[in-house]
Amino acid sequence: MEFLVRMSVHWPAESALADELRRAEGVRARELADQGVIVRLWRLPGTTANWGLWRAPDATELHAALMSLPLAPHAEFEVQALAEHPNDPAARQQATAPSAPA
Repeated sequence: MEFLVRMSVHWPAESALADELRRAEGVRARELADQGVIVRLWRLPGTTANWGLWRAPDATELHAALMSLPLAPHAEFEVQALAEHPNDPAARQQATAPSAPA
């Protein structure tokens, strides 16, 4: 299942804690990306928020992934479950792509 996730971060005032959280967040985000959970991330210019395309088997697994982020206690999440659309250009491209030779 795919989810569109908006994450708004409220950074702690202590700069040393913020620096440690930023480092730990980067490590965890790379792990989730390597696992195929985080597919894409976009920064919202001028804010500490981002939008991301996430994949998980269900909402419970997504919740676990979000809560595994070091910044989770300092963040608010808005989640939208996504469904396939019959006019999705990417889906049409995949359906018409030639198969690899056997």
